[in-house]
Amino acid sequence: MDAESRGEEPTSVPISALEHYEYCPRQAALIHVEGFFESNVETVRGDIAHHAVDVVGRTVDRRGQRAWHALPVFSDTHGIHGICDVVEMGPTGPVPVEHKSGQYRPGGPADLQVGAQALCLEEMFHTRVDVAVVFAGRNRKRSDVVIDDRLRARVDGAITGMRALIDTLHVPGPVLDARCRRCSLRPGCLPEGVTTAAEANLFVPRPEGGWDD
Repeated sequence: MDAESRGEEPTSVPISALEHYEYCPRQAALIHVEGFFESNVETVRGDIAHHAVDVVGRTVDRRGQRAWHALPVFSDTHGIHGICDVVEMGPTGPVPVEHKSGQYRPGGPADLQVGAQALCLEEMFHTRVDVAVVFAGRNRKRSDVVIDDRLRARVDGAITGMRALIDTLHVPGPVLDARCRRCSLRPGCLPEGVTTAAEANLFVPRPEGGWDD
C-alpha cells in the first residue's frame, strides 16, 4: 500500500530520479531505493561540467538577463523536488536550463528532467513555462525543449512509476541490452546474470542422448 492509499502525503520524488527512471527503472531503483552508485568517466565528466553552475546565487549575463544558479525547486501538486542548474528570467518568465556534459538527444531522458523543472517553476512563479533548454557541453550547443502536453504526460507517468518503486522498495530485475554498455552501475547491477541464469537452469532435463557429455 502506498502513502496516498494510507491517507498520507504522497512521497516527493527527486527530479534527478526521473531521468534515471526513463533510462532504466532498475538503475533508478538501485540509486534512489538502495543508495547504490558507481562513478565512471561519464559521471566524473558530468560532475566537472556542473561545477561552474553549482554555485548558488543570482547573476546577470551579457545580455542583461537575470539568472539563478543551483535554484532549489519543488511542486506540491506533482510531488517532486530538485535543483535547477540555471533558471533564466526571460521576457515571458522563468526558463530552466539543464547542463549536460555529453550530447543532447531530442526526446530522450533529459527532456523529462527539464519538463519536471518547468512544472515546479510554474507552481512557484504562478506562470506557465512553455519552453526549457538543455545545454550540451560536448558541442556547446543550446537546444530548446517544448513543454507540451505530451511531455507533461511523460513526466507524470515517470513520477508515478518512480514513486511506486520508492514506496514499495521494489528493485526491478536486470535486463541485458544496449543501455548497459554505458551504465556506471553495471558492476553492481550484474545484468549478465540474466543470461547466466537462463543458460544454467538445473531443473530443465537435458535432451535424450546428451548424458555422455
